[in-house]
Formats: sequence, C-alpha cells, structure tokens
Amino acid sequence: RFVGLFAIFLILAPCGVVALAQQPPKVSRIGYLGLSFPSANVARIEALRQGLHDLGYVEGKNIVFEWRWAEGKPDRIPELAAELAKLKVDVIVTQGPALNRPAKEATSTIPIVMGFDSDPVGNGIVTSLARPGGNITGPVANLKLLDKRLQLLQEIDPKVQRILVLYDGRDRFSVGERALARQAAESLRLTLVERDAGTEADLRRVFAGLKAGEVD
Repeated sequence: RFVGLFAIFLILAPCGVVALAQQPPKVSRIGYLGLSFPSANVARIEALRQGLHDLGYVEGKNIVFEWRWAEGKPDRIPELAAELAKLKVDVIVTQGPALNRPAKEATSTIPIVMGFDSDPVGNGIVTSLARPGGNITGPVANLKLLDKRLQLLQEIDPKVQRILVLYDGRDRFSVGERALARQAAESLRLTLVERDAGTEADLRRVFAGLKAGEVD
C-alpha cells in the first residue's frame, strides 16, 4: 500500500505546487481501474482515500476520482482503460495484475500505478526491474509466500487434506499461483481440488457444484 501511495504522491506532487500559486487550486483526477464491484472493495477504496488524505489530498478539494469497474467481466477492461486514457486523467491506479497490461496498452503517457504484479517483466509490463522504463510502476507480489499460506492452514487444522484452489485460467498471475500451489501441496502431502473461476458466475457455479466432503 505504501509503495503505491508514494508513487501516486510523486506523480501528483507537482500539481500541488501549482495549486499553491494559483487560485482556484488545480484539481487532479485519479482514474481507478477495478476488476470487480465497488461494493466488494469498500476497505480497499477507503484505504486509498485515507492514504491520500494523509498526504494532503482531499477528495472534492484537490483530487477527484474517476471510477471504472469491470464488474467481474474481464472483456470490459480494455474499454474501461481506454475511457480513462481519453479523459486524460493525471494518473491511473489499477486494482491488480489482470488490469495492468490493458492500462499500459491504453496509454503510453499517463502515469500508471499498479496494485501489484507477480512478474512485471515476464508479463511485458516493464523492461526490467532495475530499469523498468515506460509509464508504469508499483509493488511486485511475492508468489513464494503461497507455500507458507498452505503451511499455516495445515498448522491451524492438521486434519485438513483436500483444499479447494480457485484460479483464473485467463490470468497469468493466477495460473502461476496455481502451479506453485501444486508444488507446495506435493511437499506438504495435501490434495488440491482445482477449479477455474474467473468471474462471479464461475464462483457461483463452482460452489454450487461442490459435493459434500469433496473439500476440507
């Protein structure tokens, strides 16, 4: 969270300097690109607002948000990213890996702060971690923590053997996480029950189709 907020601060800071010298102050626009629904991201949204407030940016005073939500429909993401680019917002913030490439493809000039990415080089987001270049920045997720999560689950309840793993077959991050889950499960002698669920409809289908005792 700190990395992302600091990146937004650096991008918007020049606007704040201008605001001190001019009346009325310049209002910066932050475009937010989300994959799901705002109702499912209340805590995330409030954390973003509070973090920016702590840095001196108040919604309605010197910043405004342009919210764009795909509502669980990945096919809408390129269109929504293009909308934000057309609006010429001052910065685009993405919710996660599935939105980073569409945002980058929508604009090469507007700064983009990604929620996170597991492999920004392999995903074609940046040239290299040392010299990323381009217009996108943000934190890199550590997939290696996945085995620790499974270990913790096993420690909480040693009787757990069959674990449901949900992944999005269209998302490279999710597919990579699935592969690491398999490796970790093998070493921990756990059985994975894998289900492809990239949308809300998929999730409903998966849970409706689970049989009693199929997973722990």
